[in-house]
Amino acid sequence: MNKEVDARGLNCPIPVIQTKKALESLKEGSVRAIVDNETAKENVSKLAKSMDYRYTVSETRGDFYIDIFKEVKYREMKIMDLEMDPVPKSDLVVMISKDYMGEGSQELGRILMKGYLYTLTEVAPMPRALIFINSGVKLTCAGSESLNNLRKMEENGVEVISCGTCLDYFNLKSLLMVGGISNMYNIVEHLNKAGNTLQI
Repeated sequence: MNKEVDARGLNCPIPVIQTKKALESLKEGSVRAIVDNETAKENVSKLAKSMDYRYTVSETRGDFYIDIFKEVKYREMKIMDLEMDPVPKSDLVVMISKDYMGEGSQELGRILMKGYLYTLTEVAPMPRALIFINSGVKLTCAGSESLNNLRKMEENGVEVISCGTCLDYFNLKSLLMVGGISNMYNIVEHLNKAGNTLQI
């Protein structure tokens, strides 16, 4: 069975929510989500990726068509790949809400944050995801001294997520250097599904 979600003109997270509902209503088949802006395209694509479904993206006259394939065999293969992941992950999701750690001296706090992110690359298991909100998004953008550490974690399967609204607020979206852009719906889902959460 195939379904279509026409989410043109709708702001996030509505396109993501409508696409997710369409996917959940299918046992097997495909959902085509149609959106008309880059943010919605990225967020719907990330939804497909987070649900371990194969997807393709095409563009026609400014509209984006995201075809998501709910294939049981493909999903089972993805689950097997995750089970064979050589780098162990915990069920911890860390939400980083500023670009420094602790209170008091922000200069010291930035040194501590850099040390914390480096240490995460050296311990096992690594967290399942790092979510950056508010001024924390500065750590994922050009000029951050923690980019190499974040890239190393991403290469080892840690999901690195930056809040799109926060990037827009600080005019940093074009300077994002690691990880992906997400919305509040996706962030809430990550936090709700986590076995353990930590906010810094």
